Amino acid sequence: MSYESPPPSRHRPPGWPARNKLGMAAGAAVLLVVAAGGVYLGNGGVTPEPSNAANAQQYPSPSAGQPQSGAATPDSASPTVSTSPSTSAAPSTSATPSTAGTASTAAAPTIPATGWIPVDRAAWRAQADAYQALSIDPVPTGVGNLPEFRADCQYSHRLPDDPIVAPGLPGASHMHSFVGNKAVDASTVAGDLTKFTATSCKPVQDHSAYWVPTLYDNATGKPVETTGFRVYYRSLAKNSTGQMPMPNGLRMISGDAKKKKPTPRGATGQFYCAFYGPGDLDGVARSTNGNWPICGGDATLHFMMQFPDCWDGSHLDSPNHKDHVAYGGGNACPPSHPVRIPAITFDIQYPAKGTPAGYYLSSDKEGKSASSMHGDAFVMWDVATMNKRTKNCVLGRRTCDNYGYQK
Repeated sequence: MSYESPPPSRHRPPGWPARNKLGMAAGAAVLLVVAAGGVYLGNGGVTPEPSNAANAQQYPSPSAGQPQSGAATPDSASPTVSTSPSTSAAPSTSATPSTAGTASTAAAPTIPATGWIPVDRAAWRAQADAYQALSIDPVPTGVGNLPEFRADCQYSHRLPDDPIVAPGLPGASHMHSFVGNKAVDASTVAGDLTKFTATSCKPVQDHSAYWVPTLYDNATGKPVETTGFRVYYRSLAKNSTGQMPMPNGLRMISGDAKKKKPTPRGATGQFYCAFYGPGDLDGVARSTNGNWPICGGDATLHFMMQFPDCWDGSHLDSPNHKDHVAYGGGNACPPSHPVRIPAITFDIQYPAKGTPAGYYLSSDKEGKSASSMHGDAFVMWDVATMNKRTKNCVLGRRTCDNYGYQK
């Protein structure tokens, strides 16, 4: 399937935040502006204490955070865009495993860096200054007012790898289904995403990698791969004041792979049935164990996943892959994460209607619930494209598709 026109469903999945008449999620974030229209921090030498408990949730908390004030912006830099990969994202040469007291007789494999990964301050400042220098393009007649742009992706490959959670360790993860950058494996670092740019996404300027646990048919044990994987970059708030673009090399996770709770009808975080017209999002029936919907009519299984929309401005990753980002709330980002970035949303479609036997995720083969569903995003865009789409679509609050304004 190709998402070239409307999204696969106009219906809100169970547990998804209520949206206002413009399609925005209620209670999402907006940054209080300081200085010249936005906050873009870069003090990467500081390692904060984890302060993002709300990020353990799969969906935004409407009460998280207070407005940021008094933050300083860096000195002005030349408005040029650096597309070179962050030095912080290069493979680490210091993480060489060895046995204590024993001389190594062979070169150990390089392990990509993990933990608190500082942003390349010069590259981020150059991107931020170039973004601030842009003006919003004229808006053609008929463009919608949903502040978002997107990438439409297809299934690329399947590996038991996770370059965010288990970097440099092939086969150390449960099975993942990857979309986007076609070269991703356990050892992928940000520089690889700019070097190997073949992608299953449109536009091709999106070099990012996105992945989720593989879905399996419980009756046959065969994988069920996505037929549509739309990645939205959007504002969740009522205005876009202080909006900044996404920094390259940012890594983050939404959801909890270790959560293994039942997902009966009406549960938050379950798969749902997407369709046009009237029907039941929870399905016309349920699997025998109650965890999976059985869809009626032309509906098929879908899943929606929301990532945070606030960033600490200093780190591209953190030890738990969540503490460097946060969900905003009350039209504000929390003071600990003052930089407002586009909120990534996965809208995933599967070519399955549901059966009594149901399904299971590679992250929970035993429990066979949907609660362990989670997603990883390793962001890498052509910088000029990211800046222009964020300026026109998210800051300008206009609906864009894969290529610009959507008419």
